[in-house]
Amino acid sequence: MDEPSMPTPPAHSPGPPAPPIPLAELLASKDLGLRRIAGPADADLLWVHTSEMADPYPYLLGGELLLSAGVLLTDPDHYVGRLVEAGAAALGFGVRPVYEAVPEALIEACDRYGLPLLEVPPETPFTTIARAVWRLMAEARHRELRRVTRAQQALATAAARPDPVPAVLHQLATQLSGRAVLLTARGEEVHAAGRRPPPEAAAALTRLARVVARERPGSPASATDTHGGTHLAAYALGGGEGLVLSLATRQRESGDHTVAGIAVVLLSLLAAPHQGADAADRSAALVRLLLGATPAEVAPLLGPDGPWTVIHARRSDGTTPDALTAGALGASLGSALVDAGREDDDGTVRVLLPATAREAPPQGDDGEEPREPGEPREPPRARTVPPHPGWTLGVSTPTPLPALAAADTRAARALAHAEATRTPLTVDAPVAGLAALIPPGQAAAHARTLLAPLTPSLADTLRCWLSLHGSWDRTAVALSVHRNTVRQRIGRCAELLDVDLNDMDVRTELWFALRQE
Repeated sequence: MDEPSMPTPPAHSPGPPAPPIPLAELLASKDLGLRRIAGPADADLLWVHTSEMADPYPYLLGGELLLSAGVLLTDPDHYVGRLVEAGAAALGFGVRPVYEAVPEALIEACDRYGLPLLEVPPETPFTTIARAVWRLMAEARHRELRRVTRAQQALATAAARPDPVPAVLHQLATQLSGRAVLLTARGEEVHAAGRRPPPEAAAALTRLARVVARERPGSPASATDTHGGTHLAAYALGGGEGLVLSLATRQRESGDHTVAGIAVVLLSLLAAPHQGADAADRSAALVRLLLGATPAEVAPLLGPDGPWTVIHARRSDGTTPDALTAGALGASLGSALVDAGREDDDGTVRVLLPATAREAPPQGDDGEEPREPGEPREPPRARTVPPHPGWTLGVSTPTPLPALAAADTRAARALAHAEATRTPLTVDAPVAGLAALIPPGQAAAHARTLLAPLTPSLADTLRCWLSLHGSWDRTAVALSVHRNTVRQRIGRCAELLDVDLNDMDVRTELWFALRQE
């Protein structure tokens, strides 16, 4: 029997680390012989508690299936009222040895207060009921863990897609059977997935998002609400960008909060890929450029000393990436220096990739890298850029800082070549072999003289045409023009240069000259 009644109300605590058990599942256990004789059929059980006190209110946490044989039951109406006030989920009344049947006054009180009343047969011990509830809870917990694990795998797979932010939102909406929206602190929709909720619920979701948007100190990390039968939730993303993940679902199931938490972590990483970089240094570099500094002066603020690689990228499906998707690409490439372009351009994302730091070599006793006297330190090596599914990449060769503008042009040409040849990645080949034996100054002077009759447009067309082995169709794709336009331009080049472009020696000399630009 419990301790004497206390004058203070109970302090309700959070539920157990297991999902609630529907009352119907317990009643479905035929071996228990339980029968609902009053009150509603729907109830969620969080605990099982046995008490023979006249007023167990002070010792209830809420959500219990309270088991009693009615030893001290004198006023059923007051007794049931106190159980409902304490938040009990249901009452199980054991017949015999105290009562031969459940008192009619107790049945009427449970119907009046809306508390489910179960008749417990004499052959069913209370401990058997408790054991059955804990078993059902363990099974429910196992199902929840499996569901969360599957959701985690699905969300991680979505985060690895070329469009990770929309993919994660779509997968989250699928897992929760609801609506997932990424909102700014001002309530502007960035991405969304899933069926739209009613307009009133959507407006309430936007208001809830403003509650957690980190625009002011002390904002909560998450918030929940219910509007017209729609369950709403909002989670602030990390990174200080003020982005909020908002969810609207028709029902709230056990494990939903955990699944949403996984999505919050992934979206925080994807939506703020620059968190690991030194934002203060990047801001300082921008300010100095605006105030007249040269790129060479601000480069040390952005990364290690050269070489630098310029990458041009476009979505393989032809869609225009937004800033979040472009930032995620930059993060996967290992750079925070990303130009997402504009909505009215051709959808090209540009990434500036600094050289990697030298791998940490073994150190001597003095903490210095062991090397022969006079031996220079190993310079930093440029990164190898792998293909990225869903993207077509054009990559320049590692380039010193003063030549970044030329590297940008070469990356654009490499991207055009990759799209024309339908390859996911093209790397601009550096000048090597016999061409590298000629002094650069003399080679450039010869190229300027040889190509002087050509306009920049004609020179670009000739370069592209030669790089694609004289293919009219592929050159047209690379330059986004009609194949007849390519034929006309190449014919014009032949006239101005007074050469036969079918001659391999002529093509070789022109290619050498064009490579100097």
